[in-house]
Amino acid sequence: MSGGFANFLLIVSQSAKRFNLFLRRRLMFKKDEQSKDSIFFRDGIRQIDFVLSYVDDMKKEADFKAERRKEFEQNLRKTGLELEVEDKRNSEDGRTYFVKIHAPWEVLVTYAEVLGIKMPIQESDIPPAETFPFSYMLGPLKLPKNVRHPRPEYFTAQFTRHRQELFLIEDESSFFPSSSRNRIVYYILSRCPFGVEDGKKKFGIERLLTSNTYSSAYPLHDGQYWKPSEPPNPVNERYVLCQNWARFSYFYKEQPLDLVRNYFGEKIAMYFVFLGFYTEMLSFAAIVGLACFIYGLLSMDGNSSSTEICDPMIGGQIIMCPLCDLVCDYWRLNTTCLASKISYLFDNESTVFFAIFMGIWVTLFLEFWKQRQARMEYEWDLVDFEEEQQQLQLRPEFEAMCKHRKMNAVTKEMEPYMPLCSRLPWYFLSGATVTLWMALVIACMVAVIVYRLSVFATFASFMESEASLKHVKSFLTPQITTSLTGSCLNFIIILILNFFYEKISAWITKMEIPRTYQEYESSLTLKMFLFQFVNFYSSCFYVAFFKGKFVGYPGKYTYIFNVWRSEECDPGGCLIELTTQLTIIMTGKQIFGNIKEAIYPMVLNWWRRRKARTNSEKLYSRWEQDHDLETFGSLGLFYEYLETVIQFGFVTLFVASFPLAPLLALLNNIIEIRVDAWKLTTQYRRPVAAKAHSIGVWQDILYGMTVLSVATNAFIVAFTSDIIPRLVYYYAYSKDATEPMKGYVNDSLSTFLIADFPNHTAPWEKRDFTTCRYRDYRYPPDHEQKYFHNMQYWHVLAAKMTFIIVMEHVVFLVKFLLAWMIPDVPKDVLDRIKREKLMTIKILHDFELNKLKENLRINSSELAKQVIIQENKVQLAKSAV
Repeated sequence: MSGGFANFLLIVSQSAKRFNLFLRRRLMFKKDEQSKDSIFFRDGIRQIDFVLSYVDDMKKEADFKAERRKEFEQNLRKTGLELEVEDKRNSEDGRTYFVKIHAPWEVLVTYAEVLGIKMPIQESDIPPAETFPFSYMLGPLKLPKNVRHPRPEYFTAQFTRHRQELFLIEDESSFFPSSSRNRIVYYILSRCPFGVEDGKKKFGIERLLTSNTYSSAYPLHDGQYWKPSEPPNPVNERYVLCQNWARFSYFYKEQPLDLVRNYFGEKIAMYFVFLGFYTEMLSFAAIVGLACFIYGLLSMDGNSSSTEICDPMIGGQIIMCPLCDLVCDYWRLNTTCLASKISYLFDNESTVFFAIFMGIWVTLFLEFWKQRQARMEYEWDLVDFEEEQQQLQLRPEFEAMCKHRKMNAVTKEMEPYMPLCSRLPWYFLSGATVTLWMALVIACMVAVIVYRLSVFATFASFMESEASLKHVKSFLTPQITTSLTGSCLNFIIILILNFFYEKISAWITKMEIPRTYQEYESSLTLKMFLFQFVNFYSSCFYVAFFKGKFVGYPGKYTYIFNVWRSEECDPGGCLIELTTQLTIIMTGKQIFGNIKEAIYPMVLNWWRRRKARTNSEKLYSRWEQDHDLETFGSLGLFYEYLETVIQFGFVTLFVASFPLAPLLALLNNIIEIRVDAWKLTTQYRRPVAAKAHSIGVWQDILYGMTVLSVATNAFIVAFTSDIIPRLVYYYAYSKDATEPMKGYVNDSLSTFLIADFPNHTAPWEKRDFTTCRYRDYRYPPDHEQKYFHNMQYWHVLAAKMTFIIVMEHVVFLVKFLLAWMIPDVPKDVLDRIKREKLMTIKILHDFELNKLKENLRINSSELAKQVIIQENKVQLAKSAV
């Protein structure tokens, strides 16, 4: 009996604590002086878990919507939720009704069991992971311990109502964190019916929001983000996050990821884990890239190619063939002196090393990310989490549109079903739309190419005729001017196309009527990624792999549409133009994205508050403050991932042309983390918490891009860079043992006889020289095979192909070895998972065993009592007789 009596005392003690807390809150709360930051009902006891709002509609549908709301709220009450309505006369604008929702204990424990939410059963006895020897040096980067780990580590188990005594319930009001509470309430809201229309059952808050029956539905923030909450409100985690996470002055600090998870849920927290880890890994790539850039800067003056080009006696004496027909004149090679020096900054011996390094870096990044992800799965109790709980649930829109039912082979229940023939037209329309827009991107890219071809001649003739531009011509050549303006124009077109396509792709995906949330996200991800891949990278692919590769030679140039002559690369190669293109698009996108993310919600919120606050003497309550904030939306995180993945493509696909790309991405991400944190804590309504154990389909996309990046960088080094021709000359064609690269520039230029120019291509003015030079390996005019490719061309081509094959095989071999050597789940995490499973089973076993013993003791004592009573009855009967 001692164990049962101890349990009885424990229950009495817990009940007394709860009652005392209730009295304390009741005394602290004054109904008539309710704080504007209160997150409780008018009684000051019941916490607001969710808020619905609506505005009186004076149109014909007003009665219809009111009837829907009435039935919906009645059904919510039937599920056990408690509702409190704030009349519009108490609102700031005098027009908006607010329905506050509270989930009592009975509802929370019921749906916590349904959703399989894990809750603590015992404090963990597993020692923390060992820190590396010099971890004390990272002290300035650390946050206070109570912010990093706001709660102790616990062994957890899926909550069940019948084992409530097993769980560490000190206070029912704070046992479930606010993120779990709003997740439970949203689960109920998304499945609550509101009537039968056209013979079909209608349900779900999302459908009511779409039809404007309700104007918004959101969980509340804890309080103001600029000050801590006052009693009786609980600890204001929003304020703690704003102080330790969303401040730009804390850019060098680690993120309070556990607190982010507790407040926003695992899905949003996992995005910040990924962004933080990606930023950490970028720091290593940025250091190596910066070192390669510094090497190019220091060795620039010793570069023999630039020296020869800039030398008046060498480059100044080389007459180059015109870069366009008729209008363009002959020019001297030393006019590209500055361009050749800048080109060497990114096109030197370190380019090969950096391309190979980045091929290995992306492998390490993905493998170590798998480990970090596995560690977060363990720490956040997501090891046994199944996506079916959320992502595979039927979308209310799908159920509403379905007229057919089909038996599920697994559950043996009738489910909504849409035949393929009903979806097929939308699939065709979707595919045609994506194809059309990608074709539009290609068309715009061709238009930019035509712009460069047509404007180049104008720039060339204008800069040649204007005497005032004499000093400018030394650093702003027609090639550079055309490249810069073309890249800027291309970036503007990219932004415009991206804006319209986002709207169209979202609409097309809805029209496909995906069955589950996972199908919806996968379909939208495919459309958006394919389009943005083509939109952002097509111009870079053109410059890297097509520009200057199919030009022909003087007298026999190739023409686009038989009108415009194909673009030629600078004598120093196309790498400098690829660098320019990549820098403008990448930097412009990042600056535009950060400004948009920071300013757009802030301006909208200011305007909404300005319009709403018409009755300033009224109470501007907590729910009204959140109502005036911008909505994060179900796709808010999708666009954040998409932005990061597109940036990852810039860093990996073309990094051989621009070693500073990781540094730019690092600086952007340091700002991005704080901008995203700031807008989530201050400018957006609190999103509904959701679970996720990984970054989902984005991991497969990243893996595909890493494989593609090895090939693109190998081709950039081989065909866009000038490193392979220089190596071939160094080892096979150099004639000066003391200065092996002497004469390379002259060797890389072929000779053309001016008399061989067709009349429609030669410059108008006659010159006193008979030949001009062009970038290629062809026989001279006096050779029997004049203007055909010479043997050196085939040697260089063979060297390029050999380099591609060797580099790809070496990098892929290292990638596979690293992937094999680095386990997806660290050994210490595996041991911790096994230990926790063992302890959880033991705790559950002991609990059930003790419960069984208590029942047996009670039953045996009851049996003994019954036997004694029966014996007494027999004795009494005998004595009576």
